[in-house]
Amino acid sequence: MTKTILMISAEASGDLHGSSLIKEIRKIDPSVKIKGMGGSKMLQAGLEGIDSSRLAVVGLAEAVEKLGDIWRAYRQLKELLYKEKFHCVVLIDYPEFNLKFAGLAKKRGVPVVYYISPQVWAWRRGRVKKIARVVDKMLVVFPFEEAIYREAGVDVEYVGHPLAEKARLNISKDEARKELALKKDSVVVSILAGSRTDEVKKLLAPMLEGVRLFEEKIGKDVAVLIPAADTIKDELIEEELRAARLKAQIVRGALYEALRASDLAVVTSGTATLETALIGTPMIIVYRVSPLSYFIGRFLVGVEHIGLPNIVAGEGVVPELIQKNVTPENIAAQMFRIFTDDKVRAHMVERFRDIRKTLSKDGSAPQRAAQIIYQIACRGD
Repeated sequence: MTKTILMISAEASGDLHGSSLIKEIRKIDPSVKIKGMGGSKMLQAGLEGIDSSRLAVVGLAEAVEKLGDIWRAYRQLKELLYKEKFHCVVLIDYPEFNLKFAGLAKKRGVPVVYYISPQVWAWRRGRVKKIARVVDKMLVVFPFEEAIYREAGVDVEYVGHPLAEKARLNISKDEARKELALKKDSVVVSILAGSRTDEVKKLLAPMLEGVRLFEEKIGKDVAVLIPAADTIKDELIEEELRAARLKAQIVRGALYEALRASDLAVVTSGTATLETALIGTPMIIVYRVSPLSYFIGRFLVGVEHIGLPNIVAGEGVVPELIQKNVTPENIAAQMFRIFTDDKVRAHMVERFRDIRKTLSKDGSAPQRAAQIIYQIACRGD
Protein backbone atom coordinates (compact mmCIF):
# COMPACT_ATOMS: atom_id res chain seq x y z
CA MET A 1 0.00 0.00 0.00
CA THR A 2 1.30 3.47 -0.90
CA LYS A 3 2.32 5.47 2.18
CA THR A 4 1.01 9.03 2.53
CA ILE A 5 2.67 11.48 4.91
CA LEU A 6 1.38 14.90 5.94
CA MET A 7 4.37 17.24 6.49
CA ILE A 8 4.21 20.82 7.79
CA SER A 9 6.87 23.54 7.90
CA ALA A 10 6.72 27.33 7.55
CA GLU A 11 10.17 28.82 8.25
CA ALA A 12 13.11 29.09 5.82
CA SER A 13 15.25 26.80 7.99
CA GLY A 14 12.39 24.29 8.29
CA ASP A 15 11.95 24.39 4.53
CA LEU A 16 15.63 23.51 4.10
CA HIS A 17 15.47 20.62 6.57
CA GLY A 18 12.10 19.46 5.25
CA SER A 19 13.38 19.28 1.68
CA SER A 20 16.30 17.08 2.76
CA LEU A 21 13.91 14.88 4.71
CA ILE A 22 11.58 14.45 1.71
CA LYS A 23 14.51 13.44 -0.50
CA GLU A 24 15.67 10.84 2.03
CA ILE A 25 12.17 9.39 2.49
CA ARG A 26 11.84 9.10 -1.30
CA LYS A 27 15.15 7.22 -1.42
CA ILE A 28 13.69 4.62 0.92
CA ASP A 29 10.41 4.39 -1.00
CA PRO A 30 9.90 6.47 -4.18
CA SER A 31 6.16 5.80 -4.10
CA VAL A 32 5.57 7.73 -0.85
CA LYS A 33 3.18 10.68 -1.24
CA ILE A 34 3.97 13.76 0.85
CA LYS A 35 1.34 16.44 1.24
CA GLY A 36 0.97 19.47 3.51
CA MET A 37 2.74 22.82 3.74
CA GLY A 38 6.28 24.03 3.09
CA GLY A 39 8.44 26.54 1.26
CA SER A 40 9.95 26.51 -2.22
CA LYS A 41 12.58 23.87 -1.42
CA MET A 42 10.05 21.40 -0.06
CA LEU A 43 7.73 22.00 -3.00
CA GLN A 44 10.61 21.41 -5.41
CA ALA A 45 11.48 18.19 -3.53
CA GLY A 46 7.98 16.85 -4.19
CA LEU A 47 5.68 18.20 -1.48
CA GLU A 48 2.09 18.72 -2.69
CA GLY A 49 0.21 21.51 -0.98
CA ILE A 50 0.46 25.00 0.48
CA ASP A 51 3.34 27.41 -0.12
CA SER A 52 4.31 28.67 3.36
CA SER A 53 6.39 31.66 2.24
CA ARG A 54 3.85 34.21 3.60
CA LEU A 55 3.63 32.63 7.06
CA ALA A 56 7.14 32.99 8.52
CA VAL A 57 7.27 35.51 11.38
CA VAL A 58 9.62 36.56 14.17
CA GLY A 59 8.17 37.82 17.45
CA LEU A 60 4.72 37.58 19.00
CA ALA A 61 3.53 41.01 17.92
CA GLU A 62 4.61 40.40 14.32
CA ALA A 63 2.57 37.18 14.20
CA VAL A 64 -0.64 39.15 14.78
CA GLU A 65 -0.23 40.85 11.38
CA LYS A 66 -0.31 37.48 9.62
CA LEU A 67 -3.06 35.81 11.63
CA GLY A 68 -5.42 35.76 8.65
CA ASP A 69 -2.95 33.88 6.43
CA ILE A 70 -1.97 31.53 9.27
CA TRP A 71 -5.61 30.71 10.11
CA ARG A 72 -6.48 30.04 6.45
CA ALA A 73 -3.53 27.65 6.14
CA TYR A 74 -4.54 25.87 9.35
CA ARG A 75 -8.12 25.36 8.10
CA GLN A 76 -6.88 23.99 4.76
CA LEU A 77 -4.55 21.53 6.47
CA LYS A 78 -7.25 20.46 8.92
CA GLU A 79 -9.58 19.77 5.99
CA LEU A 80 -6.83 17.73 4.30
CA LEU A 81 -6.22 15.72 7.48
CA TYR A 82 -9.91 14.87 7.79
CA LYS A 83 -10.44 14.15 4.08
CA GLU A 84 -7.51 11.79 3.37
CA LYS A 85 -5.88 8.83 5.07
CA PHE A 86 -2.37 9.62 6.36
CA HIS A 87 0.03 7.07 7.77
CA CYS A 88 2.03 9.70 9.65
CA VAL A 89 2.14 13.45 10.36
CA VAL A 90 5.61 15.07 10.39
CA LEU A 91 5.92 18.51 11.99
CA ILE A 92 9.03 20.65 11.53
CA ASP A 93 9.68 23.47 14.04
CA TYR A 94 7.00 26.30 13.81
CA PRO A 95 5.75 25.33 17.29
CA GLU A 96 2.63 27.44 17.93
CA PHE A 97 1.01 26.25 14.70
CA ASN A 98 2.38 22.72 14.71
CA LEU A 99 1.58 21.83 18.32
CA LYS A 100 -2.04 22.89 17.79
CA PHE A 101 -2.15 20.75 14.65
CA ALA A 102 -0.54 17.83 16.52
CA GLY A 103 -3.58 17.78 18.81
CA LEU A 104 -5.86 17.38 15.78
CA ALA A 105 -3.78 14.53 14.38
CA LYS A 106 -3.68 12.80 17.76
CA LYS A 107 -7.50 12.88 17.95
CA ARG A 108 -7.63 11.37 14.45
CA GLY A 109 -5.34 8.55 15.57
CA VAL A 110 -2.55 9.50 13.15
CA PRO A 111 1.02 9.03 14.54
CA VAL A 112 2.76 12.38 15.07
CA VAL A 113 6.52 12.82 14.60
CA TYR A 114 8.16 16.14 15.47
CA TYR A 115 11.47 16.89 13.72
CA ILE A 116 13.50 19.95 14.77
CA SER A 117 12.13 20.44 18.26
CA PRO A 118 10.55 23.63 19.57
CA GLN A 119 13.25 25.35 21.64
CA VAL A 120 11.64 24.45 24.96
CA TRP A 121 14.98 24.85 26.73
CA ALA A 122 14.92 28.53 25.77
CA TRP A 123 11.28 29.50 25.45
CA ARG A 124 8.32 28.36 27.59
CA ARG A 125 9.68 25.10 28.96
CA GLY A 126 6.21 24.19 30.19
CA ARG A 127 5.31 23.21 26.63
CA VAL A 128 7.09 19.89 27.19
CA LYS A 129 3.98 18.62 29.00
CA LYS A 130 1.78 19.45 26.01
CA ILE A 131 4.29 17.86 23.65
CA ALA A 132 4.19 14.67 25.73
CA ARG A 133 0.41 14.53 25.21
CA VAL A 134 0.28 15.11 21.45
CA VAL A 135 3.60 13.90 19.97
CA ASP A 136 4.37 10.20 19.49
CA LYS A 137 8.04 10.59 18.51
CA MET A 138 10.35 13.55 18.99
CA LEU A 139 13.46 13.68 16.78
CA VAL A 140 15.88 16.22 18.28
CA VAL A 141 18.94 17.81 16.71
CA PHE A 142 20.81 19.01 19.81
CA PRO A 143 22.17 16.38 22.24
CA PHE A 144 21.07 18.25 25.38
CA GLU A 145 17.42 18.18 24.22
CA GLU A 146 17.17 14.40 24.64
CA ALA A 147 17.26 14.47 28.45
CA ILE A 148 14.65 17.25 28.65
CA TYR A 149 12.10 15.23 26.69
CA ARG A 150 12.95 11.89 28.24
CA GLU A 151 12.34 13.29 31.72
CA ALA A 152 8.88 14.41 30.54
CA GLY A 153 8.08 10.90 29.29
CA VAL A 154 8.39 11.72 25.57
CA ASP A 155 9.64 9.04 23.18
CA VAL A 156 12.71 10.92 21.94
CA GLU A 157 15.78 10.23 19.81
CA TYR A 158 18.78 12.42 19.05
CA VAL A 159 19.51 12.15 15.30
CA GLY A 160 22.32 14.74 15.03
CA HIS A 161 21.99 18.17 13.47
CA PRO A 162 21.29 18.26 9.70
CA LEU A 163 23.64 21.20 9.25
CA ALA A 164 26.62 19.33 10.72
CA GLU A 165 26.89 17.45 7.44
CA LYS A 166 25.37 20.04 5.13
CA ALA A 167 27.39 23.10 6.20
CA ARG A 168 30.70 21.96 4.72
CA LEU A 169 32.87 23.37 1.97
CA ASN A 170 36.00 21.74 0.59
CA ILE A 171 37.61 24.86 -0.83
CA SER A 172 40.05 27.35 0.67
CA LYS A 173 39.42 31.02 1.40
CA ASP A 174 41.43 31.99 -1.68
CA GLU A 175 39.44 29.58 -3.87
CA ALA A 176 36.14 30.93 -2.51
CA ARG A 177 37.27 34.49 -3.23
CA LYS A 178 38.23 33.52 -6.76
CA GLU A 179 34.76 32.01 -7.33
CA LEU A 180 33.16 35.26 -6.14
CA ALA A 181 35.53 37.48 -8.13
CA LEU A 182 37.10 38.98 -4.99
CA LYS A 183 40.71 40.07 -4.55
CA LYS A 184 42.93 37.74 -2.53
CA ASP A 185 44.06 40.44 -0.12
CA SER A 186 40.65 42.13 0.35
CA VAL A 187 38.99 42.52 3.73
CA VAL A 188 35.71 40.69 3.15
CA VAL A 189 32.57 40.89 5.30
CA SER A 190 29.35 38.91 4.87
CA ILE A 191 26.05 40.33 6.09
CA LEU A 192 23.24 37.84 6.79
CA ALA A 193 20.21 39.94 7.62
CA GLY A 194 17.65 37.14 7.93
CA SER A 195 15.15 35.21 5.85
CA ARG A 196 12.06 37.26 6.75
CA THR A 197 11.23 40.63 5.20
CA ASP A 198 10.52 42.22 8.57
CA GLU A 199 13.90 41.09 9.90
CA VAL A 200 15.71 42.62 6.94
CA LYS A 201 13.80 45.89 7.31
CA LYS A 202 14.77 46.12 10.99
CA LEU A 203 18.37 44.99 10.78
CA LEU A 204 19.99 45.52 7.38
CA ALA A 205 20.35 49.32 7.74
CA PRO A 206 22.32 49.25 11.05
CA MET A 207 24.36 46.28 9.78
CA LEU A 208 25.37 48.17 6.63
CA GLU A 209 26.15 51.35 8.54
CA GLY A 210 28.18 49.30 11.05
CA VAL A 211 30.26 47.83 8.24
CA ARG A 212 30.82 51.32 6.83
CA LEU A 213 32.10 52.53 10.24
CA PHE A 214 34.29 49.41 10.51
CA GLU A 215 35.78 50.25 7.12
CA GLU A 216 36.66 53.74 8.40
CA LYS A 217 38.20 52.29 11.59
CA ILE A 218 40.56 49.90 9.79
CA GLY A 219 41.41 52.37 7.01
CA LYS A 220 41.02 49.75 4.28
CA ASP A 221 38.42 49.06 1.60
CA VAL A 222 35.97 46.36 2.63
CA ALA A 223 34.28 44.04 0.13
CA VAL A 224 30.73 43.44 1.36
CA LEU A 225 28.81 40.27 0.50
CA ILE A 226 25.10 39.86 1.17
CA PRO A 227 24.14 36.17 0.87
CA ALA A 228 20.39 36.67 0.51
CA ALA A 229 17.72 34.15 1.43
CA ASP A 230 15.36 33.01 -1.34
CA THR A 231 12.55 34.80 0.47
CA ILE A 232 14.22 38.25 0.22
CA LYS A 233 13.98 40.26 -3.01
CA ASP A 234 16.94 42.12 -4.49
CA GLU A 235 14.89 45.34 -4.56
CA LEU A 236 14.64 45.46 -0.76
CA ILE A 237 18.40 44.99 -0.35
CA GLU A 238 19.24 47.51 -3.08
CA GLU A 239 16.98 50.09 -1.44
CA GLU A 240 18.88 49.74 1.85
CA LEU A 241 22.24 49.86 0.05
CA ARG A 242 21.30 53.16 -1.64
CA ALA A 243 20.25 54.64 1.71
CA ALA A 244 23.54 53.55 3.30
CA ARG A 245 25.60 54.72 0.30
CA LEU A 246 27.44 51.41 0.38
CA LYS A 247 28.32 49.00 -2.41
CA ALA A 248 27.81 45.28 -1.90
CA GLN A 249 27.58 42.07 -3.89
CA ILE A 250 24.26 40.25 -3.48
CA VAL A 251 25.04 36.53 -3.47
CA ARG A 252 22.45 33.92 -4.43
CA GLY A 253 22.91 30.18 -3.91
CA ALA A 254 26.46 30.44 -2.56
CA LEU A 255 26.06 31.10 1.17
CA TYR A 256 28.89 28.82 2.25
CA GLU A 257 31.26 30.16 -0.41
CA ALA A 258 30.52 33.70 0.79
CA LEU A 259 31.18 32.74 4.40
CA ARG A 260 34.39 30.90 3.52
CA ALA A 261 35.59 33.96 1.58
CA SER A 262 34.86 36.29 4.51
CA ASP A 263 37.08 37.52 7.30
CA LEU A 264 34.02 38.40 9.37
CA ALA A 265 30.25 38.01 9.30
CA VAL A 266 27.41 39.99 10.85
CA VAL A 267 24.50 37.59 11.29
CA THR A 268 20.88 37.82 12.43
CA SER A 269 20.11 35.37 15.23
CA GLY A 270 18.75 32.09 13.87
CA THR A 271 19.89 29.05 11.92
CA ALA A 272 22.35 31.15 9.89
CA THR A 273 24.46 31.69 13.01
CA LEU A 274 24.95 27.94 13.29
CA GLU A 275 25.83 27.64 9.59
CA THR A 276 28.38 30.44 9.98
CA ALA A 277 29.94 28.68 12.98
CA LEU A 278 30.09 25.35 11.13
CA ILE A 279 31.87 26.98 8.19
CA GLY A 280 34.23 28.54 10.77
CA THR A 281 33.81 32.25 10.04
CA PRO A 282 34.22 34.67 12.99
CA MET A 283 31.02 36.63 13.54
CA ILE A 284 28.82 38.83 15.67
CA ILE A 285 25.13 38.10 16.23
CA VAL A 286 22.39 40.74 16.10
CA TYR A 287 18.74 40.44 17.04
CA ARG A 288 15.84 42.89 17.13
CA VAL A 289 12.07 42.39 17.36
CA SER A 290 9.24 44.80 18.16
CA PRO A 291 9.35 46.36 21.67
CA LEU A 292 6.18 44.46 22.60
CA SER A 293 7.60 41.08 21.50
CA TYR A 294 10.81 41.77 23.41
CA PHE A 295 8.92 42.87 26.54
CA ILE A 296 6.87 39.65 26.54
CA GLY A 297 9.90 37.52 25.64
CA ARG A 298 11.92 38.77 28.61
CA PHE A 299 9.52 36.96 30.94
CA LEU A 300 9.43 33.75 28.91
CA VAL A 301 12.98 33.15 27.72
CA GLY A 302 15.04 30.92 30.00
CA VAL A 303 18.55 30.99 28.56
CA GLU A 304 21.46 33.34 29.00
CA HIS A 305 22.33 33.50 25.29
CA ILE A 306 20.16 33.80 22.17
CA GLY A 307 22.70 32.70 19.52
CA LEU A 308 22.74 28.98 18.72
CA PRO A 309 26.57 28.77 18.68
CA ASN A 310 26.67 30.21 22.21
CA ILE A 311 23.89 27.90 23.43
CA VAL A 312 25.61 24.80 22.02
CA ALA A 313 29.03 25.93 23.29
CA GLY A 314 27.65 26.78 26.72
CA GLU A 315 29.44 30.12 26.78
CA GLY A 316 29.42 33.53 25.11
CA VAL A 317 31.80 32.67 22.29
CA VAL A 318 30.15 35.09 19.86
CA PRO A 319 29.22 38.69 20.80
CA GLU A 320 25.45 39.26 20.83
CA LEU A 321 23.87 42.67 20.22
CA ILE A 322 20.17 42.73 21.15
CA GLN A 323 17.41 45.33 20.68
CA LYS A 324 18.67 48.87 21.48
CA ASN A 325 22.27 47.62 21.41
CA VAL A 326 21.94 46.94 17.68
CA THR A 327 23.61 50.19 16.64
CA PRO A 328 26.14 50.84 13.86
CA GLU A 329 28.67 51.96 16.47
CA ASN A 330 28.35 48.75 18.52
CA ILE A 331 28.49 46.57 15.41
CA ALA A 332 31.63 48.36 14.17
CA ALA A 333 33.30 48.14 17.60
CA GLN A 334 32.72 44.37 17.89
CA MET A 335 33.89 43.79 14.33
CA PHE A 336 37.04 45.81 15.00
CA ARG A 337 37.78 43.86 18.21
CA ILE A 338 37.47 40.47 16.49
CA PHE A 339 39.38 41.59 13.40
CA THR A 340 42.33 43.05 15.33
CA ASP A 341 42.59 40.63 18.28
CA ASP A 342 44.19 37.35 17.16
CA LYS A 343 43.44 35.60 20.48
CA VAL A 344 39.73 36.43 20.39
CA ARG A 345 39.46 35.28 16.78
CA ALA A 346 41.44 32.07 17.35
CA HIS A 347 39.35 31.12 20.40
CA MET A 348 36.15 31.64 18.44
CA VAL A 349 37.30 29.47 15.54
CA GLU A 350 38.49 26.74 17.92
CA ARG A 351 35.12 26.65 19.70
CA PHE A 352 33.38 26.47 16.31
CA ARG A 353 35.31 23.24 15.64
CA ASP A 354 34.07 21.88 18.99
CA ILE A 355 30.49 22.76 18.00
CA ARG A 356 30.82 20.68 14.82
CA LYS A 357 32.05 17.70 16.87
CA THR A 358 29.14 18.11 19.32
CA LEU A 359 26.50 18.13 16.58
CA SER A 360 27.94 15.40 14.37
CA LYS A 361 26.82 11.77 14.32
CA ASP A 362 27.66 8.95 11.93
CA GLY A 363 25.67 9.42 8.73
CA SER A 364 23.27 12.30 8.15
CA ALA A 365 20.44 13.54 10.38
CA PRO A 366 17.85 13.62 7.55
CA GLN A 367 18.74 10.04 6.63
CA ARG A 368 18.27 8.79 10.21
CA ALA A 369 15.08 10.83 10.64
CA ALA A 370 13.67 9.50 7.34
CA GLN A 371 14.25 5.88 8.39
CA ILE A 372 12.45 6.41 11.71
CA ILE A 373 9.55 8.25 10.05
CA TYR A 374 9.13 5.58 7.37
CA GLN A 375 9.08 2.81 10.00
CA ILE A 376 6.36 4.68 11.92
CA ALA A 377 4.36 5.23 8.71
CA CYS A 378 4.57 1.49 7.96
CA ARG A 379 2.95 0.70 11.31
CA GLY A 380 -0.14 2.61 10.23
CA ASP A 381 -1.26 -0.04 7.70
